[in-house]
Amino acid sequence: MSYIKFDKAQIVNLEYSLKREVIRTNRAGSYSSTTIVGCNTRKYHGLLVCPVDAFGGDRYVLLSSLDVTVVNNDRSFNTGIRKFKGDYYSPKGHKYIDELEMETIPSRIYRVGGVKLKHERLLVHYEEQYLARFTILEASEPMKLQIRPFLAFRNIHELTHANLAANKKIDFIENGIKAKLYEGFPFLNMQLSAKTEFIHVPDWYLGVEYPEEQKRGYEYSEDLFTPGFFEVDAKEGDVIVFSASTKEEKTSGLKTKFTKTVNGKIPRNCFINCLRNAAQQFIEKRHGKTLIIAGYPWFGSWGRDTFIALPGIALARVMRSLELYREVLDTQVERMKDGLFPNMGSLSNPAFNSVDAPLWFFWAVQQYVEVGGTDAWERYGEALKSVLEAYKNGTAFNIQMRGNGLIYASAPGKSLTWMDAVINGIPVTQRKGYAVEINALWYNAVCFALDMARLVRDRKFIKEYEDLPDLIKNSFHELFCDHQRGYLADYINDEEGKNYFVRPNMVIAVSLPNSMLSKDQMQKVLDVADKELVTPRGLRTLSPGHPLYKGSYHGNQEERDNAYHNGTVWPWLLGPFCEGWLKVYGKQGVQKVRKLIYGLEEVMSEHGVSTISEIYDGDPPHSPNGAISQAWSIGEVLRIIDLLENKYSNI
Repeated sequence: MSYIKFDKAQIVNLEYSLKREVIRTNRAGSYSSTTIVGCNTRKYHGLLVCPVDAFGGDRYVLLSSLDVTVVNNDRSFNTGIRKFKGDYYSPKGHKYIDELEMETIPSRIYRVGGVKLKHERLLVHYEEQYLARFTILEASEPMKLQIRPFLAFRNIHELTHANLAANKKIDFIENGIKAKLYEGFPFLNMQLSAKTEFIHVPDWYLGVEYPEEQKRGYEYSEDLFTPGFFEVDAKEGDVIVFSASTKEEKTSGLKTKFTKTVNGKIPRNCFINCLRNAAQQFIEKRHGKTLIIAGYPWFGSWGRDTFIALPGIALARVMRSLELYREVLDTQVERMKDGLFPNMGSLSNPAFNSVDAPLWFFWAVQQYVEVGGTDAWERYGEALKSVLEAYKNGTAFNIQMRGNGLIYASAPGKSLTWMDAVINGIPVTQRKGYAVEINALWYNAVCFALDMARLVRDRKFIKEYEDLPDLIKNSFHELFCDHQRGYLADYINDEEGKNYFVRPNMVIAVSLPNSMLSKDQMQKVLDVADKELVTPRGLRTLSPGHPLYKGSYHGNQEERDNAYHNGTVWPWLLGPFCEGWLKVYGKQGVQKVRKLIYGLEEVMSEHGVSTISEIYDGDPPHSPNGAISQAWSIGEVLRIIDLLENKYSNI
């Protein structure tokens, strides 16, 4: 039996099946995503979604969906499905699904009339090509297969509507057609492996609705263009492959290409392999750069997320590739500016508004050293030193080391830490000033750099920085530690003084390789976090006992932003919590960590199938939310599993 499988009752129950989505990438910027029954519920859904260089490399939905119709005994059975106004679904192809599997590639088996049809789909690695394979498993007599493509040709963040500017013309190519709705786009080449007839009947399907966008407070209705449909004769045993690509294909090789691509995939037949498979989806190699995409379907590459996710994605033993690790770090170093890394934005127009990304860079290099990266200082030493220099002397966003050795950061209208939601130019989580995790990371960075400098006898660097760790540590204890409360201040600034909201940021101060806390202090911090923040899905961003706590992440953009870091659960925080727990409790802490990490196996058939979501509600049952697959959620779980299985495997 397959590891991830859905039964007939679950499939036909749209309340259940529309909440489960699939994301596949080509590892070069393109992705394919929809629900398990093939009904698009987001504007981000599409079968072929590609970056378009003419428009700054942003992603565009080219092929939105396919309607596949079985024509048998003068009867037609359309296996497609989409939503229209008033909870009206047409066609209702989900009712024909007999089996649904996800083990290697998404696969649906339809039973209609006297026909049993298997529909499999994938993206080809490093090519902008979507392939669908149709196998006629049973057919009592010859039949026809009709395949109707629906095109969008629009940015993933926008919607399209019927218009006169769309180019309805097509050109015939080998076993298919090519279409380009607007200038600047590539042609979409749609071809079949079998001899086919294309019936050119261009039309707009009006008022297709995306209920997930409606829930999120966005526009949710669009019109999709169809140029017509393919019709092919088929019989039992036939295998037909449909290709949608930005380049014209040799159709004689489509079947072989499909099989070869399937054979190169990690089967999702257990928890670890699901994580491995999910991790690979975040790697993007394009234009000579190697990036980690923060999350799908709407995130790009973020510096902070990259450094936190990378060790699990590229260094865990089930994933290990030092070459990949170096490629990602090298790409980030190339993009540095004034000691800062791009936090978000496109390659051509990045934003550098992250005080922690450069400090997580040190941590990422530390992880590289731990697995034998002997060239770390030679390769990254200058970049590391440039960060320290920038922070010591001051850089953008008023990021600067003050006389007490601690980092102070404050910029009007900017959220510089990972708790970065902003509404109408005002940060939701006001954490300007001295932030606890920033200064914990700063101390770790200085200590690590000194350790590396001592190995290569960099006397000038050692002389400049050797007294700084003690200054940082003493100032940190004076400002952040509160023996009565038993935990650390979250942040301190000149206007508000000390803020003692119970948040997870203090846990990072425990988990880092170089910590300023005693074992007793670590234990107290972890115990508070365990009592107030830990859930089966990750750590809450604020204690439920606080008046600002939001236990549910829902509503429009403003409502969701208010909850984003005020109670919402983040799985990636299990990384520092579990590492800190093992540091303090050792063998006695293994059982708890195992329960937390392996408990996430429950989510493999939820939200993003075979992956871990960006966030979960703070209140039980901790429903999944946000992006359906998040890099640091996967990366940190892989990293802790690696720690457990290789240091505590006998417990």
